[in-house]
Amino acid sequence: MEEIFERLYDMTAFSNIIADPRFLIMYAIAFVLLYLGIKKQYEPLLLVPIAFGVLLANFPGGEMGVIQADENGMVMVNGVMKNIWEMPLHEIAHDLGLMNFIYYMLIKTGFLPPVIFMGVGALTDFGPMLRNLRLSIFGAAAQLGIFAVLLVAIMVGFTPQEAASLGIIGGADGPTAIFTTIKLAPHLLGPIAIAAYSYMALVPVIIPLVVRLWCSKKELSINMKEQEKKYPPTIEIKNMRVLKIVFPIAVTTIVALFVPSAVPLVGMLMFGNLVKEIGSNTSRLFDAASNSIMNAATIFLGISVGATMTTDAFLNWTTIGIVIGGFLAFGLSISGGIFFVKIYNLFTKKKINPLIGATGLSAVPMASRVANEIALKYDPKNHVLQYCMASNISGVIGSAVAAGVLISFLG
Repeated sequence: MEEIFERLYDMTAFSNIIADPRFLIMYAIAFVLLYLGIKKQYEPLLLVPIAFGVLLANFPGGEMGVIQADENGMVMVNGVMKNIWEMPLHEIAHDLGLMNFIYYMLIKTGFLPPVIFMGVGALTDFGPMLRNLRLSIFGAAAQLGIFAVLLVAIMVGFTPQEAASLGIIGGADGPTAIFTTIKLAPHLLGPIAIAAYSYMALVPVIIPLVVRLWCSKKELSINMKEQEKKYPPTIEIKNMRVLKIVFPIAVTTIVALFVPSAVPLVGMLMFGNLVKEIGSNTSRLFDAASNSIMNAATIFLGISVGATMTTDAFLNWTTIGIVIGGFLAFGLSISGGIFFVKIYNLFTKKKINPLIGATGLSAVPMASRVANEIALKYDPKNHVLQYCMASNISGVIGSAVAAGVLISFLG
């Protein structure tokens, strides 16, 4: 009888958990992410799949965790080292499991992030940015955190490729962070993806924190509509529909000429937007890009990225450095946008609310909504949402171009 109970005990996961209590830490991380996604409603479309992937990867014996290949693509399969890229698809699925199949075929090849960018483009309206084109420069200024943290990370011991993958968290764009990490430091994909999406989810907490640190009440009360009345724009857009169609084509062409490595992200972003702006003739493409395709890509991306977070891959000093560095990159990016507005205001009569600089991140449209709520606290009539969106949308393009530059130099 005792032997039967012992075998039943060994059959459960409790024996593995007691032997390695680190599993409990991973469960705690998964539950916190689920809480943020479900209860707090912070990026639930991504945090919930990622958190569930973490759970699946860390149930002992479940064999749902992703096995990370080395830099040469070699993995251990049934005691034999094999090249993952030379293994037939059915062999990957049979010997390594479904999660590894999804990860290596859809994510590590770099397929899913551009697909998600296509969906983001289909859901994005470039109108606010095109109407306030001068504000788009603050989206570039907000990339400060990426390059500042890259330099700091190199100085503390990260390789340039790892440092670039860490710094890109400052762009506040999950797919961009994943795409960059896949190209430069795939062994860090799990912690970097978690850090990127966690900080994106915490935008309603981080932006007010940084804004209170650097901005005065007088600055936050600058009313953009009043400034527009005092100093009306000199250039008027007569045909916005034509401009919206031409814009994605022009941007793709320019990026392809100057930063070809950014085309997979920027090009798909612009294609998704183009099929949206053309109208009824491409409505079926728009519907597929913004709904079924993007939703499926999000599910596969979230669960399989979460499945990379095994105890060995996540619980180490490198991960702690990524969490700290990611927060620093995020904060510096917000600060960079704010300070650029402050400098701009020194040389112009038409003042700009620093909140517009704070939204130069790629977290669309959450960052703009948060900034608008802050502005309304200081002046109930000060609606800055459309102005923030100009900077916010340009931040999406800016972070993708920054990723392309890093991949070109370090890939």
